[in-house]
Amino acid sequence: MAIHVLEQYLPVNTLPFLRKWFGHHAIHIKITKNRDSKLGDYRKLPDQSHQITINSTLEPQLFFFVLTHELAHLIAFEEHHFRISAHGKEWKDTFRKMLLESLSVYTADLQAIITQFAKSPKANFMASPDLVRYFHIKDPDDKIIFIEELTVNDQFRYKGERYEILERKKKLYLCINLNQSKKYLFRPLAKVEKIIADGQK
Repeated sequence: MAIHVLEQYLPVNTLPFLRKWFGHHAIHIKITKNRDSKLGDYRKLPDQSHQITINSTLEPQLFFFVLTHELAHLIAFEEHHFRISAHGKEWKDTFRKMLLESLSVYTADLQAIITQFAKSPKANFMASPDLVRYFHIKDPDDKIIFIEELTVNDQFRYKGERYEILERKKKLYLCINLNQSKKYLFRPLAKVEKIIADGQK
């Protein structure tokens, strides 16, 4: 797929960055149907060219973010002759540099989130709560939610233990462990498994 064909999926003013990052590499971009298990992926093909796949349903800023993530794999691997781990220091350093270099592409509210994320890039998008919230990406397991999505008296499971929300205390949630009758505070972005009202697991 030619770079200019990607424009329909991307924010404005991204092509100069892509032309620089693509360089002389032979890259095949495949736009796929929505996949719950991944937003995009990268692999080197037997003919030494590169393939990147990205979900077609991603909104432009997220599409560009995921494309940057996958291109960072290509650039880091090529630079180090594939003698590095997929999401090791070399990839993180490359991804960080690319994110900060292209920061102007993103809207002002997202730039702050990207800048914070770039301090320590995560391999898994779902491990970045601020980005997940910004783009409203749901975990493939729809039982897993942020505790801030629950209300007082809702029950949830966390690390195998069952809890109930007692009250919200400023920015934290006071909960009781129903197995031990002990109380604990949870952050709003703690990931928990909601227990539905009829008590089914």
